[in-house]
Amino acid sequence: MDTRSRELFEAAKRHIPGGVNSPVRAFGSVGRTPRFIASAHGSRIVDVDGNEMIDYVCSWGPGILGHAHPRVIEKVREACGYGLTYGAPTEQEVQMAELLAELIPSMEVSRLVSSGTEAVMSAIRVARGYTKRDKIVKFKGCYHGHSDGLLVKAGSAALTTSVPDSAGVPADYTKNTLVAQYNDPASVEELFQANPEEIAAVVVEPVAANMGVVPPAPGFLEFLREITKQNGALLIFDEVITGFRLALGGAQEYFHVTPDLTTLGKIVGGGMPIGVYGGKHEIMEMVSPLGPVYQAGTLSGNPIATAAGLETLRILREDPGIYQRLEEKAQRIAETVREAAGEAVCVNRIGSLLSIFFTPEQVTDHESAVSSDTARYAEYFGYLLDHGIYTAPSQFEAMFVSDAHTGEDIETTCRVIRDCLRGMI
Repeated sequence: MDTRSRELFEAAKRHIPGGVNSPVRAFGSVGRTPRFIASAHGSRIVDVDGNEMIDYVCSWGPGILGHAHPRVIEKVREACGYGLTYGAPTEQEVQMAELLAELIPSMEVSRLVSSGTEAVMSAIRVARGYTKRDKIVKFKGCYHGHSDGLLVKAGSAALTTSVPDSAGVPADYTKNTLVAQYNDPASVEELFQANPEEIAAVVVEPVAANMGVVPPAPGFLEFLREITKQNGALLIFDEVITGFRLALGGAQEYFHVTPDLTTLGKIVGGGMPIGVYGGKHEIMEMVSPLGPVYQAGTLSGNPIATAAGLETLRILREDPGIYQRLEEKAQRIAETVREAAGEAVCVNRIGSLLSIFFTPEQVTDHESAVSSDTARYAEYFGYLLDHGIYTAPSQFEAMFVSDAHTGEDIETTCRVIRDCLRGMI
């Protein structure tokens, strides 16, 4: 039953655009009413109607330890007792910067911000200031937050022009954003050839996770590293999703490819609002107050978020076995899908990230991702929701596995998925 959720959704629509504070929450693409959540603990969330569900959204990734981990909650309670925000430096900010440099060595110097969107926006500004160039390259289907210069799609003139992908974004804001095809080196080479000594940076999700999960093709990230070096551009890894998900050192440790700048998101705050960007000393010295690239924020390095984040990262560092456990759980789910649906679906999985596409085609880029049958995904989503499994309410989002998911949770999930797919395929 979702009676109270329906009532709240109707009330929300009167004062909140679409009834939600982030579009995917509206459940629009799956034809359902959003579940309003009352509480969460471990692997489970409970909605306002009392429905308990096994959660594979995990707040879109940061819930790698599950919800309300007791050690993290204790640190948050302790920090709250000292005040919620100061707008002044704290010891925890120093500890966070030191820990990030230890876990992700390419982040020699980092700046805390309040969101992944802000982190990527700032990293691009730094890249432009450092290289004294204006243009950037992004990839179709990769999402880097909602800052104006990144809300673009490929224009009709092949890949060399871009048009805004949102109303309210002036075309002038996107004229320096060039769009390439993910996993397609030739499209990147074309842009560098057409814009000699004009490209400041290439920004990429090392594993695309906003068109569904699409891993990089073998050699693709290495190619990006080489072509940026050859052309005097910076390579920015947007690890808002992959940071501390694929490995303790993120995707750059997993793939052994080192970017110039890295952006991180809410997992660094244990799920609380935070973002980080960072890189080599010589690049980050461009940031104010040392250099001419201005960026500021009253809530940057918030003491509650840093308390939660420090404890989360310390737990991950203490228990290296977590990544093997996540691998095994996610692999079990992926195998179940393949056994139940065969070649009628494509399952993309890397570490604890996975997506099920309702297409027999291998999904390797944006074009193949959108070939998925979204109506069938909506049917699949609804069946799982009705049977106590909470997954992303969109074909083009990831499924996240957490360390809190028990063996029983995984087996229950596999049984429900198996029953669903055998009835659909």
